[in-house]
Amino acid sequence: MSTKKLFGVLSALLIGGSALAADAPAQPATAATTASAIFAGGCFWCIEADFEKLPGVLGAESGYTAGKTLNPTYEQVSAGGSGHTEAIRVTYDPAKVSYPQLVDYFWRHIDPTVKDRQFCDSGTQYRSGIYWQNDAEKKVAEASREALLKGGKLAQIHTEIIAATVFYPAEEYHQDYYKKNPIRYAYYRKSCGRDARVDEVWGRK
Repeated sequence: MSTKKLFGVLSALLIGGSALAADAPAQPATAATTASAIFAGGCFWCIEADFEKLPGVLGAESGYTAGKTLNPTYEQVSAGGSGHTEAIRVTYDPAKVSYPQLVDYFWRHIDPTVKDRQFCDSGTQYRSGIYWQNDAEKKVAEASREALLKGGKLAQIHTEIIAATVFYPAEEYHQDYYKKNPIRYAYYRKSCGRDARVDEVWGRK
């Protein structure tokens, strides 16, 4: 093939390729992959604040779950008859923190040895729990509980591990309470003895 003909063929291919590329639809940008996890560890102000300090967690939302009342209010839950517990829904980046790491972090920020209470708050609405959303989460949660019991550090664990049901976000004034009301939050947390009891159960880090 002559140089002139070869140049013509290459030019046609390049022009055609450019036209095809221009006609092709733009590929959407890949959204960051996120996942969620649901835990209950007593007052949701406190456990929300704890989880939002963990690298890889994108945010935590206070709410109510594991009860029978539809669309519960704080007044209904705090009265103790709704069946719900104060809980949080954690949104996280699995590339930065894994579900097993979240579960391990959760255990070490609660007192699993007590039933229907956490620290100064008592009642079923303050029970602790891990609410799994699939079989993989269920296996992780149950295995972590067994490992803690076999380790001998905890004589008993009352934290419930059950399938997740509807999670109802709490009222807006409860969200990020520790940021909106830092003085009141700090006073409540200290007077409730949360950190002191966590240190007693798990030892200082």
